[in-house]
Amino acid sequence: MTGEHRIVVLGAGYAGLAAARQAARAKGVRVTVIDARAELVERVRLHQVLAGQQVPRWNLRELLEPKGIEFTQARATRIDPEAKRVELADAEPVPYDSLVYALGSVADTGGVPGLAAHAHTVATPEDVRRAPELSGRVAVVGGGSTGIEVATELAESRPDLEVLLISADEPGAWLSAKARGHIGAVLDRLGVRVHAGAKVAAVTPTGLDLVDGAHVPADTVLWTAGFAVPDVAARSGLAVDARGRVLVGDDLRAVAHPDIYAVGDAAVVTGPGERELRMACATALPAGKYAATAITARLRGKEPAARQFRYYFQCLSLGRRDAVIQFLNPDDTPTARAVTGRPAVWFKEGIVRGAGWAARP
Repeated sequence: MTGEHRIVVLGAGYAGLAAARQAARAKGVRVTVIDARAELVERVRLHQVLAGQQVPRWNLRELLEPKGIEFTQARATRIDPEAKRVELADAEPVPYDSLVYALGSVADTGGVPGLAAHAHTVATPEDVRRAPELSGRVAVVGGGSTGIEVATELAESRPDLEVLLISADEPGAWLSAKARGHIGAVLDRLGVRVHAGAKVAAVTPTGLDLVDGAHVPADTVLWTAGFAVPDVAARSGLAVDARGRVLVGDDLRAVAHPDIYAVGDAAVVTGPGERELRMACATALPAGKYAATAITARLRGKEPAARQFRYYFQCLSLGRRDAVIQFLNPDDTPTARAVTGRPAVWFKEGIVRGAGWAARP
């Protein structure tokens, strides 16, 4: 291995695996992926897991090592940029020449009294495994993509449940009128009771206290309103924003640390119109691939091409029998065009399978 450039990828989600896959194609590199999980479970299918469905799982070691990519199952605790190594819990530090920071995101459980004690999140496979057996009335908090997909999946597959969707805005408020109208019609058809314009003041053992003084009884509260990122970058002295996301330049290199690239949910990446790119596999996959391409280009003494990015569409499942495909402008704003119903289901399933394939080396 002497003389090889060691590329360490921290995190085995969409961004990290896309980076590892691309980097492993280059000559003269040694690629190591570090992740606390032993398996890859597609995050965009977690609402299906919550509803009791079987989804694909892949053993990361079996996935990576046949492609010449080393895998270390461990939890990263700190990066030492001066010594150029990743410190791990209960394992020896791993040195790097170039690091791709792709630790992703977790549920944000701060800011609302009682949230951590009385609500359940669905942001990670561990969250879903810890979720209780659902029965009676289930209140899903959050009218974004995750909340809509969770509420519709549960309502369709578990007709024994009474599903509520609690949202500060109209569900899908950022989408076109056609998409919003279809989401509303499907929620109504599936019997989901929508509380729009409702802000949660506290989560209690019996449900939700709203800012307006009302109480919404619920047997289980599923919280989907907001994400946070691991604090590894902040504790390592990297430049981060107020949320702990790594600040990067257009080339995805961390500010003041050109040998560290940050991609995916845990980085502040801008796109067309200088808008921050949202947390999504559509953002993570190309970012991970670009970071690896940039690293290997520089190893050959070349500067990588400028990063190009645009959005094309956003996909939302509405159970297994319905969906919305919202077509987008390059800067992520919606166009008037949206596809719904069975064609959208087939479209989204193809996109999800393609994303899973793209992330797997």
